Amino acid sequence: MSKRLTISELAKAADIPTTTLRYYERIRLVEPEDRSGGNYRLYSDHSIRKLKFIRAAQAIGFTLEDVRYLLANEDEGTPTCGNVTELIETRLLDIEERLKDLKHVRSVLKSALSQCSQQGKLDCCQVIAQLKSG
Repeated sequence: MSKRLTISELAKAADIPTTTLRYYERIRLVEPEDRSGGNYRLYSDHSIRKLKFIRAAQAIGFTLEDVRYLLANEDEGTPTCGNVTELIETRLLDIEERLKDLKHVRSVLKSALSQCSQQGKLDCCQVIAQLKSG
């Protein structure tokens, strides 16, 4: 039998805050495998692997709902590409939209920087004045 970890030991092993782990428990992404005599939640190496998967999936753009879907049939093994294709396509569309928004923000900030560069350092900042006036 593998070593059982408390919530703080699991959080440290997975390199996440205990508050994050508790949140994952509340939304039922992770559940304790056992309880100690003192009723402490206990976890196994399987939980460490699951938490690392969750973090890795989030790092490449999957949402926690996506992760829930990917883990839903965990007992059946790794999901097929056919099951995941639509999910990946949806995330790619989200990323494209965010990139479009970021390009707009970059353009606005470059314009603001250009305006500020043309003004004296002690002059009233017209960029901020325009933001305040709505």
